[in-house]
Amino acid sequence: MNPRHIHISDYNYPLPDERIAKFPLAQRDHSKLLVFENGDISEDIFYNITGHLPKGALMVFNNTKVIQARMHFRKETGALIEVFLLEPAEPADYELMFQTNGKCAWHCLVGNLKKWKEGQLSRSFDVNGKTVTLTVERLHEERTSHWVEFRWDNPDVSFAEILDAAGELPIPPYLNRDTQESDKTTYQTVYSKIKGSVAAPTAGLHFTDKVLADIDAHGIDSEELTLHVGAGTFKPVKSEEIEGHEMHTEYICVNKKTIDKLIAHGGKAIAVGTTSVRTLESLYYMGVKLHDNPNLTEEQLHVGQWEPYDYAERLAAEGTAPLDTIDALREISDYLDRNSRKALHSSTQIIIAPGFEYHIVDILVTNFHQPQSTLLLLVSAFVKGEWRRIYDYALAHDFRFLSYGDSCLIKN
Repeated sequence: MNPRHIHISDYNYPLPDERIAKFPLAQRDHSKLLVFENGDISEDIFYNITGHLPKGALMVFNNTKVIQARMHFRKETGALIEVFLLEPAEPADYELMFQTNGKCAWHCLVGNLKKWKEGQLSRSFDVNGKTVTLTVERLHEERTSHWVEFRWDNPDVSFAEILDAAGELPIPPYLNRDTQESDKTTYQTVYSKIKGSVAAPTAGLHFTDKVLADIDAHGIDSEELTLHVGAGTFKPVKSEEIEGHEMHTEYICVNKKTIDKLIAHGGKAIAVGTTSVRTLESLYYMGVKLHDNPNLTEEQLHVGQWEPYDYAERLAAEGTAPLDTIDALREISDYLDRNSRKALHSSTQIIIAPGFEYHIVDILVTNFHQPQSTLLLLVSAFVKGEWRRIYDYALAHDFRFLSYGDSCLIKN
């Protein structure tokens, strides 16, 4: 079956509100762990996950850090306007953006837009003992967002400091509560480093320094990559068939060292979270592109939503075998060497749905996802359609769902 014609209604399940974890457990690694292996389901506690992992494997984590992307401004009329940062516009580079002084622009969502037709909004706040006035102006509307310009009157203050002082951590909308001070810690992984996400890679929230030390002691190799999670991760599939759903673009960075480590591990990895999955599996198709044309730019290595399926259809029509995973990864490593680069910077729009062939990920650590979501499609593709049996078990055995919920270890 062509995955474009999958009916999202086939990926629905009853999720009572009381099964959605509104807050995390006091101890991250004490969450429940469902283990799915060879068709069998068992339970454990997350701090025992190391005992379920093969020695000598490679585990890959997404080290992105959630930014305080939600900002509020009050008009003179009293109307409250929300500006939600999606991704940098000017400068477009994340690292440069957070170092910017005085002025920048973002692609944003705007809440209560009907009350902000034109003009500027301002607010003042304290940054390092000095009062700073921030002004925002909506310059033009884009297809799914707005171009918003930010200006502030202290050139010694970076935009990173502006966000820390005036922004709010954007916890998921399905939690149906306001952000609390504790979320600034609990909605970040203990290994988060690179600012840029507007949602956490939540499978990583269960890990503690002790669990990471146990993984290392168990002889499991670890590597990090970066995928900045966009607000589109919560975007519901509204079309009847998934062909009508447009995936959001996500920006990734993978060090050459990580690519080479993947090669050393036979092109296989344990992915912590669906964000790591999307990055790792996108690498394969970037390698395919380079195999066909070694002179592409990093921007041209972007993986389109349906490219994996178009590639499979082309191979079937030609009667040829797919590019070997190791060869695809070597294409990227050689590309970085030729261009004297230490890391690959590109983007992906990949949708992983039943019919997708996994090339790199053979073990997945993930949470329990929303009904009728693209993340549930990804899990279904990984377990060859047995997602419902896993979710039925979790619902029947008091597992907690979604971002602050329990965890699932799936082994192929």
